[in-house]
Amino acid sequence: MTHAWAKSELILGGQKSGKSARAEQLAADWLSASEGNEAVLIATALTGDNEMHARIERHRQQRRARVPAMQTLEEPKRLAQMLTEHSRTKRMLVIDCITLWLTHLMMPVDTSQPVMSPEEVLLQTEILCLAIASAPGPVVLISNDIGGGVIPLGAEVRAFVDTQGLVNQRLGAACERLTWMVAGQALTVKGNQA
Repeated sequence: MTHAWAKSELILGGQKSGKSARAEQLAADWLSASEGNEAVLIATALTGDNEMHARIERHRQQRRARVPAMQTLEEPKRLAQMLTEHSRTKRMLVIDCITLWLTHLMMPVDTSQPVMSPEEVLLQTEILCLAIASAPGPVVLISNDIGGGVIPLGAEVRAFVDTQGLVNQRLGAACERLTWMVAGQALTVKGNQA
């Protein structure tokens, strides 16, 4: 099977829509396509409570079962630097996920950490877009589309939802392929189908 690899792909969708499964399948296909190919997951989740700890551990076990050769690095904030440091021609980087990255920037659990304004986040997003463009290997990003529901109560939450939408727009423009996930099915919105 000939695979149409995208240099960069943003995978969007709602909660449990199949975003991570698609990224893992892309990584598995990449690993099997050529000897010497590598895949590295950059995980942005932090353990904040017992439920999140259990969720992270469950994801680690599932990922090891589905894509055992994929390595994992954990980094909640420095995504552009991680791309610059770890991208290689024969290495696919998967970032899971942009929404948690945004949460760490705008609503950090550790109250001693600075809170970024939407404008600062969009500047960080532009830096991330530049890192994506200059990455020598393929990059896959996962992000939630959270703006499809009712308008949330509270100025902070509305600012977060608005900023998430703007971040997704910028990443979607920067990536070669944009995939929308719904009920486990992939719809190619931009670029060639995989």
